[in-house]
Amino acid sequence: MELLGSPLRTPYTQPRSTPTKFLPPIPTASSLQNRFPPSPLPNSFSSPWMPRVTKPTLGPAPRSSQRLTPREALPPISHQTALSTRYTPGDWYRSNLSNYKRSETARHTAECLTADSSRLIQDKYQQTRKTQAESTKNLGQRVNDIMFWKSELRCEQDKMMEETNALTGMKERLERALANTEAPLQVTQECLLHREKRMGIDLVCDDVEKQLFVELDIIRSCQERMRRHLEQAEAQLASNRLAQHDVERDLANKQAAHRIDEQCQQLRNTSTGISYFRGVERVDATISVPESWANFTDKNILRSQSERAASAKLRDSIENLLVLTDKQMQHQFNCVNLAFTQRIAEMADAKRKIQAQLSKTLQEMFHLERSIEAIQKAIRDKGFPLKVAQTRLDKRIRRPKMELCRDPAQLRLVSEVCEINETIQSLQQRLRDSEDVLQRLAHNKSALEHELVVKSTSLFIDQEKCLAMRKTFPSTGRLLGYV
Repeated sequence: MELLGSPLRTPYTQPRSTPTKFLPPIPTASSLQNRFPPSPLPNSFSSPWMPRVTKPTLGPAPRSSQRLTPREALPPISHQTALSTRYTPGDWYRSNLSNYKRSETARHTAECLTADSSRLIQDKYQQTRKTQAESTKNLGQRVNDIMFWKSELRCEQDKMMEETNALTGMKERLERALANTEAPLQVTQECLLHREKRMGIDLVCDDVEKQLFVELDIIRSCQERMRRHLEQAEAQLASNRLAQHDVERDLANKQAAHRIDEQCQQLRNTSTGISYFRGVERVDATISVPESWANFTDKNILRSQSERAASAKLRDSIENLLVLTDKQMQHQFNCVNLAFTQRIAEMADAKRKIQAQLSKTLQEMFHLERSIEAIQKAIRDKGFPLKVAQTRLDKRIRRPKMELCRDPAQLRLVSEVCEINETIQSLQQRLRDSEDVLQRLAHNKSALEHELVVKSTSLFIDQEKCLAMRKTFPSTGRLLGYV
């Protein structure tokens, strides 16, 4: 199947086969001379393709010519000249056949050229229609793309205006609540001082201490955070206005481009106002490609969305400072109490586990001592089989001459001695390991006894001193900024 607009292979460009004969076969020259006597031709009928002849020799004029006037008399032609200037019938038939072939070839070429011209006209017509349809389709797609980005820009513009108004109201609310952020620090500081009296490994920066420092930082930094959020709100409002300006300018450009492309899409061959603009296709006034065009609007929208998200995040942060200040501090207060409770439970559990470990250690030390005694007995028991095997080898060495055969019994005795030696060495290594473990268990026993004293002291500080102090907290109204 041939595509529209593709070049066609014309029939007259192909090699043409030899046509069949249109005339009967040409007879030979001898037979034609017998059937058709030769007749002389005047010199005026000579053609460029005629055979070259020699100049005839003039002889005496015949008698018939003597009765004519000199003006009417023909030039005398000899018999030799008449025979040399004639063509054969074969030349005549060949000339006719050549004319037929040239005529047929020219006619066939003209027919093929006419058919190919009609086909070319139809193909170019279809190609032109297809190209115009594709251009119209591309313009329609471009219009749809512009409408899509217009809707996105308009939606982003509305959202940005709402966000700017909301941020302005939140900023005013933050300014009124700036003075009501003082909170008591005495309980937190006393808890930190009491926990400094812990002993040994229990003087650790655990979750309770981290939560106490977090609570202390929250209480001390409330006013500073509000002032910082006020500065951020001022800067964010300026960024919101700048991003909104870029979106509005891009939206105005999209509206102008939409009107132009929509008019171009609606133009047809029968539309009014169309005209020739010579050389307009060579004028490249574009400054972007579809990718950069979409990226430009996308960057404006993304920037606006980013600023809007930052503004919303800032409003959430301010809302947390104003509306959730009490909840945040109460939450942190509860987190510290929960951390104390968990730490006390961990401490009590650790104390119980230490007691259990101490009991297990004592029991394991007893079992390990029994195991050491068993290993020592096993080492002693391996001495007799080793003696037997070595004695057998020593006796077999004394066999006479050819009886000193390296038989299976000899090989087995040698491997038996090696196995017993390896067994004794492994048992001795296990004995040394067991003695080392027993020594470590004794050291762990002393450490566990010391840990019991440390855990008891820490449990008393957290449960009896710190947690007993954390029972009251400032009122909610003051922390919310309404008072």
